[in-house]
This record gives sequence, structure tokens and C-alpha cells, in this order.
Amino acid sequence: MTNDVEAASQGVPAPVLSSIDLFAGAGGLTAGLAIALPGLRTVQAVEHDAAAAATFEANHGAGVSYPGPVEEWLLAGSVPEVDLVLGGPPCQGFSQLNRRRRGDERNALWESYAEVIALARPRWFVMENVATFLKTRECEQFRSWTEPGGILEDYSFEARVMLAADFGAPQLRRRTVVLGHRRDVSSLAWPRQTHLRDERVSVREAWTGLSPGVATTQLPQKFTLFHGRSFPGSFRTDELHVTRDYQEISKRRFRAIPAGGNRFDLPENLKAPCWVNHRSGSGDVMGRLMYDRPSVTIRTEFFKPEKGRYLHPTEHRAITHQEAARLQGFPDDYRWVGSKTDIARQIGNAVPLALGEALGKSIRQAAFGWARHEIDGALFS
Repeated sequence: MTNDVEAASQGVPAPVLSSIDLFAGAGGLTAGLAIALPGLRTVQAVEHDAAAAATFEANHGAGVSYPGPVEEWLLAGSVPEVDLVLGGPPCQGFSQLNRRRRGDERNALWESYAEVIALARPRWFVMENVATFLKTRECEQFRSWTEPGGILEDYSFEARVMLAADFGAPQLRRRTVVLGHRRDVSSLAWPRQTHLRDERVSVREAWTGLSPGVATTQLPQKFTLFHGRSFPGSFRTDELHVTRDYQEISKRRFRAIPAGGNRFDLPENLKAPCWVNHRSGSGDVMGRLMYDRPSVTIRTEFFKPEKGRYLHPTEHRAITHQEAARLQGFPDDYRWVGSKTDIARQIGNAVPLALGEALGKSIRQAAFGWARHEIDGALFS
């Protein structure tokens, strides 16, 4: 396949690709892809969380977000044809697609995702999901849709688990990635690993320039209107370097946990009752991140140390929203809409931008090959 460097040297312009982003969240996947695909144009982003939809629109273009369920968007109007369909539909309910249970809305999420692909006729689609997705009946069901007679019979896909740290993300986040293509265009090549184990980006590198000392607990007072509703924001990422008001017992626990430590390092008098007789299990609870390694997976409640290894490496506090956003790869000028809890959920649910960029490079390579084919067809038809 012609690669992008060769294509550019032959005077082939990089195609401007259009996309639909389903279950779009704050736009992490689109933001990552756009690093490698600067001409990427979001035609529609669909996200049921209104604050997240507002965040997407604040960064990727006015009027592109639909703040509602995908199935309602499908009923609201026609689906435009695009080059790419993106998304990460929840896996619950998928296996019951052919035996729909009345009232289980989760089934419709997967059905709607496939319906959008069938209607939008994209050249390629990219889906991300939990790392265990590959071993589920849901994955088998999804593949059956691409067989003759299935809703996606014109498509084929490959799936594998990818570790974000292998592609420059300062985070050990594993996700299943599905790369699909219409059968009349070339498939997407899997990105090559760019960071070996001893080359991975560390927490320290991700936080370059950030002050460890944080005293502010509240976001700035400002508001924005989105689809007739008022939301806090928008805030730049560098306005999210805020901490929490902790109870004294929490402060004492934080001070007792050494560098790299966790709840097992607490003296008996500082352990929560549920920890006293629970001396096994995850070592990440009340754990400190380590400066010179990638972080653990950033989840939606990273501001609660009891939920995982989210204590600052040296400070006696959980990581801030800005620190978490940096670990996901978001730049300091990315804009966020919503409360602190809303924004934490958006950050934790996002695809790391470095992983999105790696996938974008694969799409760019395939798109250059497609552009070359289109030009050749025009010349020799």
C-alpha cells in the first residue's frame, strides 16, 4: 500500500475525511485521530451525557453534538454518509440482540451502532471497548453481523487488545480496538508499537510544568448554555488543577502511605473497618502513583483514592483533574463543560489521545492509498 510519505511526494493531496462519533464522550478518540488526520471533520457526535456532548462541541465544532441516545438520534433524522464511523458502545445487552428483551435499552445501543454503520456506509469504522470484549459472546455476535445476510455483510473487521502505553500514552490502559473496513476498500493496518517497555512515557513526563502544591478546591465561576441548559464552564484543562477538602482521617491516612505504597502500609488504627480483615486483594487501593512509571488506568473516580492507585506520588492528596487529563493526553487548552464530577467522568471514559493518534496514522495511510486509487481511476477510466 502506498504510504503517506510516498503519496505526498507524488503530489497526492491528503483526503479530508468526514466522521460520525457515537457514544462520543468528551471527544478523546476524535481528538487523538485529528492529530494524525488534521483534515478530519466531525459531521455528527452523539452522546447521551449532555455535559460531555457540550465538551465535545466546545472542542470540535459548534452544532456537531447531539445530546441524546443514539437510537433517538436515528429516529430524529437521516444518517449522512461519511468516511469514518467511530464509537465505543457499552457491551451490556449485546448478546441478546436476536432475542430482544422488552424494556432492555442496552440491546438497542449495539443494534443502533450497527445500524449507523449500515446507513452511513463508511469506508472504515473504529470501535473501542473493554479489554475482555474479545473473549465474549458479544464479539462473536458482532462478527456474525458481517456474514452474508447480516446487517454489516459489506464489512469485515479485525480486533485486538492494545496497551496505550505502547503508543506513547503515560498510562497502562488496555482496550479492545476493532478496525473495520468496507469490503471494497483496503483494510486498516495495525499500528506498530512506538514505545518499548523501557521507553514508556512516565507520570513525571506527563506532568512536566505542573506544580505539586495545590490549594484551590473550586473551579472558576463561569457558565455556558448548551441546548437550552446552563452548565459550569467551559474550563481549560489548566484550570482543572484543583484538589478536594479532605476529612482529617483521610489526611492522616495519606501521610502514612509511603512512596509507591498503598492501604497495606497503613497502621491498624488508620485502616477502614472493611480493610482490617481483608489483607489480600488489589494493592492499588489507596496507592500512590509512581513518578517514573506510567500510571494505572485512569477511571471516572480518580479523585477518590479508595477507588485505586490515585494518590499523588509525593503530595498527600488524590491527583487533580488536570493531572488526570494529562495522563489521558489532553492538552492544556482543551475545554471542558460540567461540574467536577461531570468532568472527571468525561476524563475517565476517554480514549487516550496517543492511542487515537496511532490509529489515526493507520487511517491516514489507508486514506492516501484510497486517494491514489481515486486519481488513477479518474485518469484511466
